[in-house]
Amino acid sequence: MLVAAIQVGLTYSAEHLDALPWVEDLGYDSVWCSEHLLFYGPTSDATVTLGAFAAKTVRVQIGTAITLLPLRPPAITAKAIATADVISGGRVLLGVGVGGEFPKEFEVAGVPVRERGARTDDAIRVLKQLWQEDNVSHHSRFTNFDGATMLPKPPSPGGPPIIIAGRSEAAMRRAARLGDGYMPYLFTPERYAQAKAQIEAQAAAAGRDLSGFHWTLYQFTSVGPEPEEALQRAVARLSRQYNQDFSQLAGRYAATGTPEQVAARLRAFAGAGVRHFILIPITPAGAFLEHVDLYARELLPALRNG
Repeated sequence: MLVAAIQVGLTYSAEHLDALPWVEDLGYDSVWCSEHLLFYGPTSDATVTLGAFAAKTVRVQIGTAITLLPLRPPAITAKAIATADVISGGRVLLGVGVGGEFPKEFEVAGVPVRERGARTDDAIRVLKQLWQEDNVSHHSRFTNFDGATMLPKPPSPGGPPIIIAGRSEAAMRRAARLGDGYMPYLFTPERYAQAKAQIEAQAAAAGRDLSGFHWTLYQFTSVGPEPEEALQRAVARLSRQYNQDFSQLAGRYAATGTPEQVAARLRAFAGAGVRHFILIPITPAGAFLEHVDLYARELLPALRNG
């Protein structure tokens, strides 16, 4: 069986948009944005950022890691993502998740947090219908309409791939039943291999062919010449981002250390089945673009050349 080549992308902040053509020239395969309505710090809207990515690039895939699918009416998301796909010439990858770790954003959106999983499943079906069909009718607990045709259709055949994010059993079941890919975070290589086998078994039981499935990983990385300093930087960032103490967890879930150490950790994930890395650089203040360049020189060749 032919093994897919390793792809490497990174999360990218809107504050560095003007540097995106340079980043593209460095050889990355993708750039990704994330979103929250409300969170522990400043956040952006993923669909708006995706449009900016489309305008600033010509080659790389552009993705959301992730879009909080249950917070929007699915037709609104379908239109926004289809538009970004048209602008980019079919380069969109839609990472979706259910959220829930910050209940206040569900409150302001008027969405009961307990419904987030069911709403996400329903929305995925609506997106695919509107992207693929004309004169669509859909009747469910959350969405009801008849005779709807959304134009233009996305140029990506069948619409942009929908990559399911999450660490839970429910996320794995969703990926196996409805997704075009899987994107966990805060995983070990061993856990990734287990999840991959579980998703493949569930998909087979459902009669789904996972050819072309996007085996993706959202991976925090902290690179530096002093391994302990790189680790402590990851502890500080993850503790702040997830509002909990990561002093005993960062070494397990983040890839930290020298470029050689980080590359070795990422190769272990590749051995577990990852084919598309989304790297989240944890860098010293003001050094993001410097590390983007460092990753391109040190990590990309190490991953692609084995």
